[in-house]
Amino acid sequence: MDKVIARFFADLASDDRDLHNVAYNGLMEATEQPVDWAYGVWDELLGLLTHKDNHVRAIAAQVLCNLAKSDPEGRMVKDFGALLRVTRDERFVTARHCLQALWKVGAAGEAQQAVWLEGLTGRFEDCEEEKNCTLIRHDIIQSMRQVYDVRQDEAIRTRAQALIEREDDPKYRKKYAGLWRGG
Repeated sequence: MDKVIARFFADLASDDRDLHNVAYNGLMEATEQPVDWAYGVWDELLGLLTHKDNHVRAIAAQVLCNLAKSDPEGRMVKDFGALLRVTRDERFVTARHCLQALWKVGAAGEAQQAVWLEGLTGRFEDCEEEKNCTLIRHDIIQSMRQVYDVRQDEAIRTRAQALIEREDDPKYRKKYAGLWRGG
């Protein structure tokens, strides 16, 4: 890992929001492609998922999702539950940032896709009593569409359609189904 990346990780511990933003942008850009230093920061990122600052939690979750493609050992399969817990964060904006990045885990490989699909299915089913249930469900169906577009696995489409059919409100059922039109 080079000095610039190490600096970004160091800046995540800062109380300065501007440094967080620079670190976020730098880490997201650096992890757009597979990297060879993922395991050097993996455990640190897992620890940051419970940091006192929700901004740090959100960054850690998004970077960890980006690193799923840099995980030849399949650690994400074991650690996916930690990311799924962030989708229940006390700060909904943090939960949503994580939820919207989870598709990168599902797109990373077969084993990752399996744990991702089961995790999001459970999340779809158990969010009914939450304040932002419809947004959570929308993001889950959107995530499924994004992974389907990458992996072209019909099991994803089938699962998404089954979840959409479980939605009681016709307005939201139609909205979720709209994510799958044209594909």
